[in-house]
Amino acid sequence: MKKFAIALLACALPFAASAADVSKGEALAKKYNCASCHGADYNKPIDPSYPKLAGQHADYLAHALRAYKRGAGANGRTNPIMAGQVQPLSNQDMADIGAYLASLPSNLVVSK
Repeated sequence: MKKFAIALLACALPFAASAADVSKGEALAKKYNCASCHGADYNKPIDPSYPKLAGQHADYLAHALRAYKRGAGANGRTNPIMAGQVQPLSNQDMADIGAYLASLPSNLVVSK
């Protein structure tokens, strides 16, 4: 039983290490000045064509950031501003940013 518990813990450690960190995401969002386009509260972008980020699903946000990093092609997104912003980010950084933005209060409407 003891060996089983150790094996189970060893399998869980890689997942625990990769858990998204909201505080790191907040620091990264500030470092890369995401609010300059998406608004100070991430609910009021400076241009209506820019997405509201606050309250979006963390996985969706991380996926979108990875798609901008991939660029044109299969499962990629093209936007010259976002492509430049995401290049220095690791997958963990993108998960952290997604977790931070998902944690923010949102004025997104699911249904009325």
